[in-house]
Order: sequence, then structure tokens, then C-alpha cells
Amino acid sequence: MSGLTPVTLSDVHAASRRIWPHLPTTPMVYSAARSSWLKLESFQKTGAYKVRGALNALFCQVERGDRRPVIAASAGNHGAGVAWAARHLGLQARVVVPHGAPRVKTRVIRSLGADVIHFGDQFDDSYEHALQLARRHGWRFLHAFDDPDVIAGQGTVGLEIQTMNPEMVLVPIGGGGLASGISLVTRAAGIRLVGVQVAGVNAMSRALRGDVRPHFTPMTIADGLQVRAPGQLTLEICRQGLDDIIEVSEWEVRRAMRALVVEDGLRVEGAGAVAVAGLAHVVGTRAVAVVSGGNVDTPQLLEVLRTPRCPPGQTSSDLVPNSIAV
Repeated sequence: MSGLTPVTLSDVHAASRRIWPHLPTTPMVYSAARSSWLKLESFQKTGAYKVRGALNALFCQVERGDRRPVIAASAGNHGAGVAWAARHLGLQARVVVPHGAPRVKTRVIRSLGADVIHFGDQFDDSYEHALQLARRHGWRFLHAFDDPDVIAGQGTVGLEIQTMNPEMVLVPIGGGGLASGISLVTRAAGIRLVGVQVAGVNAMSRALRGDVRPHFTPMTIADGLQVRAPGQLTLEICRQGLDDIIEVSEWEVRRAMRALVVEDGLRVEGAGAVAVAGLAHVVGTRAVAVVSGGNVDTPQLLEVLRTPRCPPGQTSSDLVPNSIAV
């Protein structure tokens, strides 16, 4: 990891010690419909795992004697995590979000006392604007995934999963912060880690194949994963810690969202359902899928509930996905 700040398993344990008095351990529930376990980060404060990394990073900032205002770019959940953590530590916070960010997420950010700035159509547009504002005003910019303290905080999800001693963990991947943090735990424990991405929204898998150029991505219901390129740090960690990456279709994500409501009684956002969609591609019973967030607008969820059982032009007999073994 030449030229990059390394992140270690010890950093994840240190993050756990910082944040555990302030954040709950999220539930792990068994889904009989999927014969697998679900790690419900949708039950975390602010409704997503992102608050773990934000709180650890801002604790580290304060420990260094730095109390500058913080600014972040976010599709929604990182912004809510930064807003919650900043309020908890008495820091000012501003969050730049794309114009199409879900209203439920921007409402949460505002309710936690942070200023919301709308800019651009995708996360990367908001990211560039937030960087410019940070440089102009001297604010601390907190990256949504490519920050060692954020990665260490996200890795605490892996510490909680490890207690179940699974054979495989499935994790959604956008920029790679959650996968990077969890991989530090799973690699040391001998647990397989499989990343799940939406077809076409696959910056990490492209980069692992050598294509690190930013790419425009199609619109997806899994808006929290929509990045044009992974981070430099997350790419290097995932290169070492991921055992496989699979891609699921947009329809599979919608079907998983619907099934989580109907069969498990769980309200889950698109990005939160991606790893669950990936379970259809896995052979084996001791698997855990990370449900990364639950912040979904009600109109979108109602639309998802009308998702057909099969894609247009196909029948149930056509739905035999390629599988990987535990």
C-alpha cells in the first residue's frame, strides 16, 4: 500500500473501543426464506452503518485537537452519519448531496443540525463541490469511504458478524469503505468475503480488473452505491481482502427489497438490499448478508412492492443464476 495510509485490524479494534459506548450493536436475524443470516445495519442510528465510520473519524479528529467544522459529500447516509457524529461531539457540519438524493435522507441530515447543500446529479459532482468548499473555507473534508478512520469504523460491523462464525459474508460495494473495513476482520478470521454490486454500477470490479478510469454509471435504485471510481485506499484493501465479486441486476435488487418487506417485515433501501440479492448466487447455508441501510422514501418503496416476480419476457424457470460455493 505504498504512499497510502495503511489500515489494520488493530485500528478496527481501536475504533470499536471508541464508538461502542455511543452506538448500538445491530441485530443479526435469521431469514428462513433465504436460509441465511441478515446483519441489520438498517437498525443503526441514522438508519445505516455509515455513522460508525463518521463517529470514529470525528473522534480521531477531536483527539488530535482539531475542532474545525466538517464538510462531507454524500448520497445521503454518510451525510446523516456525519451530522449525527458532529452533533454528538459539538462540531459544525455541512453536507453536499446530489439534487436527486432521497428526501428521507436529507430530512434526517437537517434534523440532526447539519446544513444541506444540493449540488450535481451524482455523488461525484457533490464530492468535487464539497472539496472546493473545504479548501475555500478551511473546513475539514471527511471522505465517505476513502479515509482510514472511516474504514476502521466501518470494520466494526465485521467484528460483530465474526461472533457468528459464518463461512461467508456478502457485502454491498460502492466506493468500498464497508467492504474494506469488514475485510480486515474476515481475512484474519478465515471467513470468505464476497462483494456484491449492481450491474453497470461496478466501479470496484472494473478497478480490480485494471480499469481505474472514472465511468458514468446508470441510475439505480441502489443510489448509495453509485460512484464513478472507488477510492485508492479502498481499492488496495479490497484487492487483498475480497474473495470474489458478483453482480446483480436492477430487477434482482428490487425483488430483494420487496421480499424483505413481504417475507421478513423489513423496510430496506436499495443499497441495503444488494447483498441480500446476492444470496441467490451463493451455495451454502452459513452466509451473512449485510443489510447496510433502511432509509427509503415511502413512494419508492410502494413502487417497489409492485415489482413483478419475474423480469419482463422471462418465466420463473429462466431464473437460475450462476452460483459460487461457500
